[in-house]
Amino acid sequence: MDYVADDQISMLLRRATDGDTESLERLAPLLYRELHALAARRLRGDDRLVGVTSLVHEAYLKLFRGGGISVEGRAHFFALASRAMRQIIVDRARAHLRAKRGGLAQAVTLDDALPDTGNQSAQAIALDDALDRLNALDPRLRSVVECRFFGALTEEETADALGITSRTVRSDWVKARALLRSWL
Repeated sequence: MDYVADDQISMLLRRATDGDTESLERLAPLLYRELHALAARRLRGDDRLVGVTSLVHEAYLKLFRGGGISVEGRAHFFALASRAMRQIIVDRARAHLRAKRGGLAQAVTLDDALPDTGNQSAQAIALDDALDRLNALDPRLRSVVECRFFGALTEEETADALGITSRTVRSDWVKARALLRSWL
């Protein structure tokens, strides 16, 4: 997507968050491909809890339902979408575990994706609990993890979304992963 398209998306996002329904309708096809790729990277072929298309649709609805979203631009939108996708995955995982009545103790790593141990629900919940703990320590660290891990955003995209430098993202990413690994 070129720079002009980014500007157009940012403008439409601002208008849509101000309640312009025409802008919201024009946004859907412009964002869909990127949201779909974001969800596919996040799930990495493991769609047992939620499918890629379903995750995209639920995240989009979660973001724009009720008009309570405030978006500063394209990168900020994708940071919010990453957070929404994480919440959806964790909600599905919690429901799945309630249905199975399974335990929550599970080792989780933060490489590129959750390991395939057959209990994605427990892993997602354990990670969510650790992210809550990380948030209490430093909310920016949690935001970096949401963008990098759940959103599969690059360092530059994360920096843009959070209004910090790429160097800070890199440092926060190392620090957050070390803390999460020690807790998980």
